[in-house]
Amino acid sequence: MLTHISIKNLALVDQLSWQLGKGLIGVTGETGAGKSVIVGALKLVLGERATKGMIRTGESSCTVEAVFELENVALINAILEDAGIDPCDDKQLIVRRVMGQNSNKQWVNNSSATLSVLKNLGDHLVDLHGPHDHQSLLSVERQLAMLDAYAVAQKERAAYREVYREWREKVFELESLQKSEQANEQEIDLLRYQVEEIEAADIRPEEEAEIEERYKRASNSTRLVACSGQIAGILGHEVNERLGEVQKLARELEQIDPASVELLGGLDSALVELQELERSMADYSESLDIDSAEASALEDRINTFETLKRKYGPTLEDVLEHHVKASERLDTIENRGDKIGALQQEVEQLRERLQVTGAKLGAKRKKFAPKLAKEIAHHIKELGFKQASFELSIVPNGEAGANGLEGVDFQFGPNPGEPLKPLRQVASSGEISRVMLAVKSALADQDATPLMVFDEIDANVGGEIARAVGEKMAVLGEKHQVISITHFPQVAAVAAEHFVVEKLVEGGRTRSTLIAVKGEQRIDELVRMLGGGDGEKARAMAESLLA
Repeated sequence: MLTHISIKNLALVDQLSWQLGKGLIGVTGETGAGKSVIVGALKLVLGERATKGMIRTGESSCTVEAVFELENVALINAILEDAGIDPCDDKQLIVRRVMGQNSNKQWVNNSSATLSVLKNLGDHLVDLHGPHDHQSLLSVERQLAMLDAYAVAQKERAAYREVYREWREKVFELESLQKSEQANEQEIDLLRYQVEEIEAADIRPEEEAEIEERYKRASNSTRLVACSGQIAGILGHEVNERLGEVQKLARELEQIDPASVELLGGLDSALVELQELERSMADYSESLDIDSAEASALEDRINTFETLKRKYGPTLEDVLEHHVKASERLDTIENRGDKIGALQQEVEQLRERLQVTGAKLGAKRKKFAPKLAKEIAHHIKELGFKQASFELSIVPNGEAGANGLEGVDFQFGPNPGEPLKPLRQVASSGEISRVMLAVKSALADQDATPLMVFDEIDANVGGEIARAVGEKMAVLGEKHQVISITHFPQVAAVAAEHFVVEKLVEGGRTRSTLIAVKGEQRIDELVRMLGGGDGEKARAMAESLLA
């Protein structure tokens, strides 16, 4: 659930810190007090684009931070890991956005994130509904997803979509092959030449460095022989002769002053090492006798590498990759007929599997559609549509679609005697708000979204219906965390927690603040909402609503 949200310099809010609990949370306040800022802050956390106009006048930036306590950590961590963000260690998710005059930034668990990551997280954390946020309920695809959730058909749906994905890939591959123009002989000759040229070179990328090193030695062998020979000559004559003199002087020094022995202890070993170095240089010089044929062969190999790299890529790896692509293209052209036949067979086999998996999914949908319709109709009647009808119409598709072999249409008839029509054709904004609440109530057990936000969806309804709306939200609050921003005391009275947004003027500046109301303060707010002033009758009604 959402446990904390803090807002700084957003619209009329200069500083707000809100701790939230479980169940239904009511938010009330006079028109224009700033209740919309709460929804605006949540939308920013959910990845909605920000504008400069959101920043409080006179400030350079605004900040929103939300803290969620998670139950399904694995799902959220999978999203974070895909985005390269450290997973949640303690079941806590922190989302923070800062909007400036020139730049916007966002973080998830102190790691920089994109708006798309916030939107992806929001899809799994928050379900927000306002007077104009019901388009998802009118979407045929969304209605189908609701039915599948109610029917617990996720396994069948996933199996179907996997086969559908494979089928579409093979269909696309087949169509591309059929539509491609017949390659001419010139292209075939070119591809065959390229494949044969690269194969003849017998490339091993790891040998390039070794051959270049060997060629460098071979091409400079004369100079290497001269240098190593001179070193051996100097060590063998001049250095040895001078060291012999040093040894004689050292012996004389030792006889005169025995203490000098320690100083000259390394002389003999130095002489031995220099003699070994002389022999090593002589051996090295003899080993450099590389014939011209080998040097020429190495040069030819290097030239082959460079020619291939100029033609097919900057590296030998690119050359080999080109060989793979050219071979595949040549094989496709030369065996085009066989490939088309094989693909046609694969497509037909996948089409048969698609029908089987689609039939299993469809059977489950047809079984549960009447049950879901009956349950939604029950909730709709409790929300004021006493004589309304509601059905789920299963409509076969002309061909297999991404979501199955059939579609579904929510059929609604608010007036007796009138035929049922698709929900999108008959419902007003006030009606659809209540239908949406009825659908949410019917799917309360299957809906995995932890937080639901209802922004004045009780507009344009009467007092008795408002009470029913509040009670539905309260029942939803037993399985979800629910925030209801409302003008109706009947809704606010059934909330587990009640907060009031107030607009204050201090120092010539207007600001909005949020306070929790309990006891007498809550009764005072309900009296205000009832429009009863300080009248005893209004107060008694407020107390009865709470009771």
